[in-house]
Amino acid sequence: MAFTLPESNIPLDIDFDPEYLRQRFAEDKQARLRKDQLAQFQGLSDVLEVDDRDPFSEPITREPVTEELDVLVLGGGFGGLTAGAYLMQNGITNFRMVEYGGDYGGTWYWNRYPGVQCDIESHIYMPLLEETGYVPSQRYADGSEIFEHAQRIGRHYDLYSRTYFQTRATHAAWDEAQQRWEVTTDRGDRFRTKFFMRCNGALTKPQLPKVPGIGDFQGKIFHTSRWDYAYTGGTQAGNLENLRDKRVAVVGTGATGVQVVPYLAQDAEELVVVQRTPSVVQPRNNRKTDPEWKASLGPGWQYERHNNFNGIISGHEVEGNHVDDGWTHLFPALGGQHLVDTPVGDLPAADQATIAEVADMQLLMGAHARVDEIVSDPATAEGLKPWFGYMCKRPCFNDEYLDTFNRPNVTLAASPSGIDGITATGIVVAGEHHEVDCIVFATGFETGSGPAGIYGYDVIGREGNSLQEYFSDGAKTFHGFFTHGFPNFVELGMTQTAYYVNFVYMLDRKARHSARLIKHMLDNGLGTFEPTLEAETGWVRKVRESNEPRMAYWGACTPGYYNGQGDVSKAVFMDVYNSSEIDFWNMIEDWWEAGQFDELTLEPSRTALPVG
Repeated sequence: MAFTLPESNIPLDIDFDPEYLRQRFAEDKQARLRKDQLAQFQGLSDVLEVDDRDPFSEPITREPVTEELDVLVLGGGFGGLTAGAYLMQNGITNFRMVEYGGDYGGTWYWNRYPGVQCDIESHIYMPLLEETGYVPSQRYADGSEIFEHAQRIGRHYDLYSRTYFQTRATHAAWDEAQQRWEVTTDRGDRFRTKFFMRCNGALTKPQLPKVPGIGDFQGKIFHTSRWDYAYTGGTQAGNLENLRDKRVAVVGTGATGVQVVPYLAQDAEELVVVQRTPSVVQPRNNRKTDPEWKASLGPGWQYERHNNFNGIISGHEVEGNHVDDGWTHLFPALGGQHLVDTPVGDLPAADQATIAEVADMQLLMGAHARVDEIVSDPATAEGLKPWFGYMCKRPCFNDEYLDTFNRPNVTLAASPSGIDGITATGIVVAGEHHEVDCIVFATGFETGSGPAGIYGYDVIGREGNSLQEYFSDGAKTFHGFFTHGFPNFVELGMTQTAYYVNFVYMLDRKARHSARLIKHMLDNGLGTFEPTLEAETGWVRKVRESNEPRMAYWGACTPGYYNGQGDVSKAVFMDVYNSSEIDFWNMIEDWWEAGQFDELTLEPSRTALPVG
């Protein structure tokens, strides 16, 4: 169709009407908005009908402990594991790790549903591969292989002897007189520690929608993060033989739903897929790791692969595309350079914005075409098409999901308002009652209540100040690590660092940087570090300014956790530094190499603990 850029009048060769899509996007968003948008979910423990117990480990019995530490690490996912690994690499051994699950892995401990895989190439997603001497067996590793790698890291760095499992922190407070954090747990433990690293993770507290009648259902209900193989039979590889005479509903079609639906469909007598918001689903093209490639790997191979991947998605010129996956093709396409001959950066700002919007729409139209190509029923195909910006929700990659809707035992129950209600014998969607024996909630994890609500404890800093309150209008850190008024506290989550898609790479780099700073403190007899208020304020301003160009895009998106369920001021990515990951980590290295630490207030130690 005829379409030209607003300033330069350069024509774009596209086969869709951007104005029509803008209107359709707005209608889709409006249909999904709810007055109680941020209060529409609840935790598993809030629903008596849903079992929140750990189905994967036997209960651990032990006596409470009281310990004096150099470092306490909260969390045993990849954030905590990399923190422990880098502490050990730096010769720091007087530390403990506390983990709620029965083993390491974090989200990979809890998520054991059929079909679970990472959506980042495993050779760059799984950390410390060279250090542990492991190469993943396939391009996208199954959850079981990722979980086993978490255990491998724990064994390699002797972390098991330093970890208390099935333990939750309940309180953390700074003792100014002693220059120590005091952290208590639900087992009566009392840790006094010089440095406190929080690695609890973003996907920690499973959530369910608040649905009328959930207590009336007479069948089986469970969340994907508490998969009940005793009920379904089978394993993560499938063969859910106990479902062959069962009618099953799966609620949710995000990343988890997209992976689990094909496995449920293979074995359930009937499957109802309950969809509020469809996902973009692109091909995955998984394959086994090439033995010859594996044999050719030399020292530094994973670091080089990280740099190549991050360089491409951050817009840098790199030599070759080593990963050659959906992400490394997606991010260059989002720039829209393929739409015009003139360098995009040389065009007026209004033209650049329009090119980015059109490139995003073009990708979405490609996803629509894939749905039409695969799904045979036109009505079902229309129901599976997302009508929002391509990057409003994290794109999914799966080779079986769309094909599943061609099976005669699968029904799509789609409604922008979600579930109407649950009865004793089924689930009501868009006014239609579906008789089912089992309801599986693939509804993700809580992101909106703040750390205290998600993790179950607050962090109390100098003068009794609450971190939950201090972060009530957004995170406040220096470089995404350290916070004024909270000495010797390190946040290893997704706070104000540069991040696009590979969450574990960010965790690894944050853990590495934090461990070497702690070593510097211990080696030099220093008692506390804390960012100056000026440094923190400057960084917060820089992070928020980096996101201003994206505000209009997020604001137009359909509700989801990316955009704060429609309230863009609470969007997840408001607390991410919107910049090249390559440039950000180079900046961190330059700051460290300079050795000035001007933005930190360093105080000498007034008390002594054993240094390991």
